Amino acid sequence: MKNQLTVRSMVIGAVGAVIITTSSMFIALKLSSLPWPIMFVALVSMFSLKAIGKTNLREINVTHTAMSAGAMVAGGLAFTLPGIWMLNPEVDMNWGKLMLLTIGGVILGLIFTSLIRKYFVDTKGLSYPMGQAAAETLKAGDLGGKKALTLFLTMGIAAVYTFIRDWMAKIPAVIVSKRLAIYGSSAGMYLSPMLVGVGYIIGPVAITVWFIGAIIGDGGILIICNKAGFWDVATAMTVKQSLGIGLMVGTGIGIIVKGILPKAKEIFGGMFKKNAVGDAIVPMRWAPIAMVFLAFLFTLFLDMGIVASIVTIVGVWVATAMSAQCVGQSGINPMEIFGIIVLLAVKAVSSIGHTEAFFVAAIVAVACGLVGDVMNDFKEGKILGTDPKAQWIAESIGGIIGAVVSVGVLMIIVEAYGAGCFGSEMFPAAQAGAVAAMVGGISNIPAFLIGLVSAIILYILKFPVMTLGLGVYLPFYMSATAFLGGALRFIVDKFIPQFEKKGKGTIIASGLLGGEAIVGVIIALIVALQVIA
Repeated sequence: MKNQLTVRSMVIGAVGAVIITTSSMFIALKLSSLPWPIMFVALVSMFSLKAIGKTNLREINVTHTAMSAGAMVAGGLAFTLPGIWMLNPEVDMNWGKLMLLTIGGVILGLIFTSLIRKYFVDTKGLSYPMGQAAAETLKAGDLGGKKALTLFLTMGIAAVYTFIRDWMAKIPAVIVSKRLAIYGSSAGMYLSPMLVGVGYIIGPVAITVWFIGAIIGDGGILIICNKAGFWDVATAMTVKQSLGIGLMVGTGIGIIVKGILPKAKEIFGGMFKKNAVGDAIVPMRWAPIAMVFLAFLFTLFLDMGIVASIVTIVGVWVATAMSAQCVGQSGINPMEIFGIIVLLAVKAVSSIGHTEAFFVAAIVAVACGLVGDVMNDFKEGKILGTDPKAQWIAESIGGIIGAVVSVGVLMIIVEAYGAGCFGSEMFPAAQAGAVAAMVGGISNIPAFLIGLVSAIILYILKFPVMTLGLGVYLPFYMSATAFLGGALRFIVDKFIPQFEKKGKGTIIASGLLGGEAIVGVIIALIVALQVIA
């Protein structure tokens, strides 16, 4: 860890974590979206450390791991918890409960990132497109030359485009077919350089499966089946949503049963043997004690009940594995969906109340947000040769800071604008609204079960079913844009293979990712400052 985890890296990372977490909370509530912060924090860390002098890419990697960890913690909270106030603006919520569930989610996220990093990053070698893009950016920026010029030129073009689209509102973000919208379909195109870059880096095979899922969801369920008279628009939309969730849950079960349980001794050995680390980054003998203690705290102070608390912690185990796979394969982390999945499981086995159901979703979403973000950092670290232990310590510092700051910002918003601000024009918080809608249960059980069983079978047969489920669930326009990137990669590999062998395509894709991500974070900072003012 020498020259990687340094005092200055943690000071810069901690200060950055406060700023990025604050902006992330505001942007998640205000715009119902959250751009990956990794590209922005990677460049900020590089420029800051280079200005001080005598740095290296590994120290930069560790610094921005701390800096970005809190962003997705804020996202996990913002995408779930405001639903409490949407259902009941009069509910009394205190800081202590919110701090407990948020720090609890962070601790669980830290445990599982340590345990599963090797399996997903080393053994399975998932692509983690954002992590790859960050590594290419740092390498190009460090070496200079033509690659750096190409990277930063592409990044600049994407940044200017995103500024015109999102800040000046001169370009629509989404183009959707009005003719097909009557069926509930979102067929069209998301005008996003970032998503094109994601599709290119992931590659044509996974993206094709993703797009097939979109065709099944919109073309099959919403349009063809509706025209054939199988069901009306409202029913079709519940089938699409429940099938997509079922496919993702089934994938998570498949990951656990086929991928993780057979390697349980290696992955979880550090939790039970005094000197054994196994696949974990650091000795984890304390982890079972921490999980038991958290179950006790959730039962006693969050009124979740012992059964719900235990199922929540087990659910985080499954959900974080799903998050790691989903981010690795698609670059997308639907953390609120993972929260919904576990809260539905909890409701099935306990009589948990509505408020406590949101606590479950928030704990899971916070853990999955942290895992999804940091797995990108670990992928980047593998490329750059960074010590995972240094990154994990940085993640711990940034994650705890993120928990404290995100709870503080959320409660300040409630105090300043009232609980009724959520779900309004000021703070739409669309994801939290979806969680509120799902607190009542799965909308179409047969479709969910079909997706669940199908996903388990397909995963065992080594079919990339997670991306299929993502395609079914997500709006069609997002899948279409990602498919465009995958199609471009297919054309390059087929007809001009030397272009990619020299790394030019990946450099350009990384620039597209970086430009939009950086401007997204800057806009988030501006929005946060405006709201505070």
